[in-house]
Amino acid sequence: MSWWLVAAGMLGGLGLFLFGIQMMASGMQKLAGDKLRRILEILTGKPIIGVFTGILVTLLVQSSSTTTVMLVGFVNAGLMTLPQAVSAIMGSNIGTTITAQMVSFKLEFLALPTIGIGAMLNFFGRRRFHRYLGQSVLGFGLLFLGMITMSESMYPLRESPLFMDLLLRFGDQPLLAILMSALFTAAIQSSSGATGIIIALTLQDLITLQAAIPLILGTNIGTCITTVLASIGTSLPARKAAVAHVLFNVLGVAAILIVLNPFTDFIIDTGNNVARQTANAHTIFNVLNTVLVFPFFKYFIRLLNYIVPGEDVSVEIGSKYLDRRMLKTPAIATEAARQEVLRMASIARKMFRETIELFIKGDRKKIPQIYQQEDLLDGLETEINLYLQEMSQHSLTRHQTTVVAGLMSAANDLERIGDHAQNILQLTETVLDDRLQVSPTAREEAQNMHRIIDEMFEKATRALAQDNWDLAREVINQDDVIDEMERVYRKKHISRVNRKECVAVTGVIYLDVLSNQERIADHVTNLAQVVTEEF
Repeated sequence: MSWWLVAAGMLGGLGLFLFGIQMMASGMQKLAGDKLRRILEILTGKPIIGVFTGILVTLLVQSSSTTTVMLVGFVNAGLMTLPQAVSAIMGSNIGTTITAQMVSFKLEFLALPTIGIGAMLNFFGRRRFHRYLGQSVLGFGLLFLGMITMSESMYPLRESPLFMDLLLRFGDQPLLAILMSALFTAAIQSSSGATGIIIALTLQDLITLQAAIPLILGTNIGTCITTVLASIGTSLPARKAAVAHVLFNVLGVAAILIVLNPFTDFIIDTGNNVARQTANAHTIFNVLNTVLVFPFFKYFIRLLNYIVPGEDVSVEIGSKYLDRRMLKTPAIATEAARQEVLRMASIARKMFRETIELFIKGDRKKIPQIYQQEDLLDGLETEINLYLQEMSQHSLTRHQTTVVAGLMSAANDLERIGDHAQNILQLTETVLDDRLQVSPTAREEAQNMHRIIDEMFEKATRALAQDNWDLAREVINQDDVIDEMERVYRKKHISRVNRKECVAVTGVIYLDVLSNQERIADHVTNLAQVVTEEF
């Protein structure tokens, strides 16, 4: 037996398997469009909804690790509460078992036809829908081809007494099997990949169900490493979400170990071969774990807060003040819309501040949070405009009509501020990824400009909240200061580039940062003009 050929076959098969999962997930996400965040937003405080949402999203992305990393990002951005994230994590554990169920069926004959059909749709499809569908089908075929490759490469291992003895020890020593499986899953950061290898072993009758179940349990612990890594440097609630993933899976594995023999006997009756039984064990364990913990959900959250103490702070998803029952009372509805616009202004101002801090300090920790804030601004702008448009269908006074138009304009300006802040964020990512150097002078100039714009932002927000005409006029007058500052800084920077004190590529990026800041100042000025036009 050639160990090199076995290792090459297993590695190549695993590569095809993981690439197939990634391609299938990418196609399915594109088919779903930009709906993943919207799907997660339906978590309204009911844990049962969170569980089913976690299942659905994991089915779309074909990876519980991806789902949990998304959830940690949402919690870190303050867009989701800890209980919402924990319930979705429970669901993601169930959703990820679908991959194991698929590969446990002997569908090898589908691999090549689906690859062919998927490739045709992907490369020759005229509509995006057909191309994305083709990508999903192609990934499905590659997944099975990888499974076949891994399974066939393992056949010679039957002749190795050393390998067979190791597998027998896994059946006799479940703790060793769990540890080895957890370490391997953590190393490749894919529970689906590790599960695929375990099922490939069962397809060649290399391991018994008694050995397969502890290995499957180990994958549930090992997959937590991705969530833990994603939570490093994040907020306290985000770290709690990561700990919840670890705690939930470890407690579940510990509970099954207590009743491992009865559990194994039960699983034997669920399938007619070890591959099906192993996949069923994976699914039943995760469903059973959720069912057992769910009635004690509140106590689980309390235990989590005890293990990781500290107060959770979160921002509500979607609108907070808009109430459609008030639409028939325009005076109250208008004030509710104003409060929502002011909330939107607070988020936009924070996003702008954190983006400039990132450009100056180069700290990547808040990048996911900033992107989430931009998504929140987009959603709020849509909700506010729909609310105000619906209000416009009722009888309004001339003043109320002016206010409604102004608030719609303000919401649009705040959404545009988010867009420009995102532009700065992307420019900063280019600087960090390409390891470009921004001169201390350029950083200082960017900070000086931000300081004045932030002051304008604060005044414009107060003016909008208080209908303060004088404050609004101060903001409008300061816009000329920013225009002049941008012109002077641009001229100075071009001179620095000409004197080769700055790299040309970095110089272009910095000029774009200045331009985006100047445009943010214009939109802040527009907020102030909303107030002056009301008088």
